[in-house]
Parts: sequence; structure tokens; C-alpha cells
Amino acid sequence: MENSYNNMTRITIIGAGVIGAAIAYELSLIKGLNITLIDEKQPASGSTGAALGVLMAIISHKTKGRGWKLRKSSLERYQTLIPELEEITGKKIPVNHQGILMLRFQDDPLERWEKLQKFRNDHGYPLEIWEQKELRKRCPQIQNDRVMGAIYSPQDIQIHPTLLTESLVLAASQNGVNCQFGVKVKNIISRELDASNNGQSYQIKTSYQTLETDWLIICAGLGSTPLINELQPMINIKPVLGQALQIKVNHGLGDNNFQPVITGEDVHIVPVNQQEYWIGATVEFPDEMGEVSPQIELLETVKKQAFSFCPSLATGEIIKNWSGKRPRPDGEAAPIIKEVPNYSHVLLATGHYRNGILLAPATALIIRDKIMENFTN
Repeated sequence: MENSYNNMTRITIIGAGVIGAAIAYELSLIKGLNITLIDEKQPASGSTGAALGVLMAIISHKTKGRGWKLRKSSLERYQTLIPELEEITGKKIPVNHQGILMLRFQDDPLERWEKLQKFRNDHGYPLEIWEQKELRKRCPQIQNDRVMGAIYSPQDIQIHPTLLTESLVLAASQNGVNCQFGVKVKNIISRELDASNNGQSYQIKTSYQTLETDWLIICAGLGSTPLINELQPMINIKPVLGQALQIKVNHGLGDNNFQPVITGEDVHIVPVNQQEYWIGATVEFPDEMGEVSPQIELLETVKKQAFSFCPSLATGEIIKNWSGKRPRPDGEAAPIIKEVPNYSHVLLATGHYRNGILLAPATALIIRDKIMENFTN
């Protein structure tokens, strides 16, 4: 193909959540690309900004197929990505490296965890199974007779979603990416070109200008559906709402030197600092009209569940609560990372549902490789 670095290939990324920001940063490391990142809001304003950033990779039961490959790729990239971003931007990204502790209940068979433990250990990922006595010793804040023990994954992490995304955007910008925020895409027009240009290029009409681009990457979460379906109806991403809250206690819970993320029955207790914790999140599906609104009683249930695991939380003060809509594909597995049929150089990277922060690095590497393939073919 004639397209080369010297031609300053133009790439436009729509959506500046964690997925779009990660893609922009990875592509910014390649010389000779003219990259534009646009969003109608500020970075991390959508589902990214509402996430808790709990990266359940090793502790997940995914051991093969795409689900595990994506998790493994992201886990490996995060090990280099965080220090990279901090060096480029000079800004610290809050990361909890003390692991994830998953509470185990009586109806949760120990055998499946022993099987996962052997698989992970055989592949170099430590996974520990704690009996109730060990759990009480290491995390005395857990006081619930239903809890039989726990699974501890020391290599899984939690990361601040908004600050991560802002650092990705800042680093990408410093590497030359043209970032335009508060810019709404009105429509996308495909233009037929001669064979030497591989058939198509695209005009992106915004509220301010018309962008000409050779590659289009759509990663706008819930906003991806109308954008791509205008070209070719192919996806339907629906909102699944999640609510969370932040609690401040008078003193740290348990051992101040050991503060992993604690999760049980799909409820997360996330240390923010020595006195503050995030608790979440609800899973609220849309009604028949496709609408979804926060249900206070569901957040109350999540709060009570967290308090039942860790009664000391109940002494704290709720200082914040929030909600966000996760993009969940209807009719296909999350996430959607693929080319758009009949439109060369249009890629989708969206619909990550509850795993956007976890899978952002892997998604960015896949998109990067799809683009780079065109320079080598």
C-alpha cells in the first residue's frame, strides 16, 4: 500500500473516555501520524468518570479465549504504562498496588478457586486462598459470619479512572495529538477515492469545522451507536446505570499498611486514602423505553451490604454519591473491537460495559496493530 509515515496519515478518534484516550496515547508513540482526539464533553465525563477503577484480571475466572487474552495484555501494559505516563506528564496517578481481596461465602465452592489458583500459579500469577482465621488476622475490619474466607490476588490493582484518563490525554497532547473538546460530531461522510488511496477517506462535520481523515476510530461509549449506524447499522449499545458513594470514617479500617480493594457479592469497598472509601456499584438496566434512572433503594442495598461486610464503615459520613451509565452491547459480547464492513479504515472500540478501565490498554494495542498492519502490507 502507498500509505506511509511520510504521507502524515490522518487519524481521528471520537470519544475521550479512557478507551479513546488510551488509543490516542498509543498512536502518539508512532512517528508520522496526524492524530485528532475529539469529544463533545471533557475527557472522562461519561462512564469513565463514574467508574471505580477496580481491575479484576487475575482474580477473574477467565483463563482462555478473548476474555483472558485482553485481561493479560492490559495487565502487562499497565506495568509499563503508569510509570511512562508519570514520567511524561510529571503527574502522579493514584494506583492501589495492594491487590484485590474477594470474600468467599458458603455457597461459593472452594474447588473452583483451587483450580483457578493452580492455573494462575502455573502461569506465574500468585493467587492466595485464605481461610476465615487468616482473613480475620489480615483484615480485622471484615466482621461477618457468612464470610468463610477470601481469595487474595496481590497483582491485581485499582486505579483512579479520571486521573488516569487525564494523564493519557495530557501525554498524548504532549506527543502532538490535537485534542478538541466541547466539539460535537454532527455527521460523518464517506468519500470515494482512487485505488492508490485505498478507496475511502472521511469527512467529519463538527459544530466548528469539517475534519478530513484517513482513519476513523469510534470509541464514544453510548454515543457510538448513532455515529456508526449512520454509516452502517450494526450495533446497539444500551445503558446500564451504576451508582456509588464515598464514605469518610474517623480512623482507618483494619491495618493501615494493608488496604486492598475488598469485594464481595459484586460490591466493592475501595480505599481512597486512610480515611475515605468508595463503595459501589449498583447494576441498573433500562426499562422498556430504554430509559434508566438512579434508584435510591438499590444504592441503599449496596451500602448496607458493604456495612455488613465491614461494620466500621457504618460509623462514617457519606460525603459524596454519583452515578454513571455503562455502555453494554445488545446482542453481542463486550467489548466491541472490530472493523466496520464496507468502510475501510473505520474501527470500532466501544461497549466495554463494566471493564473499560481494565481493558483500555489492551484495546489500544489492538487498534494500534490494526492500523500498523496497513503500513506493512
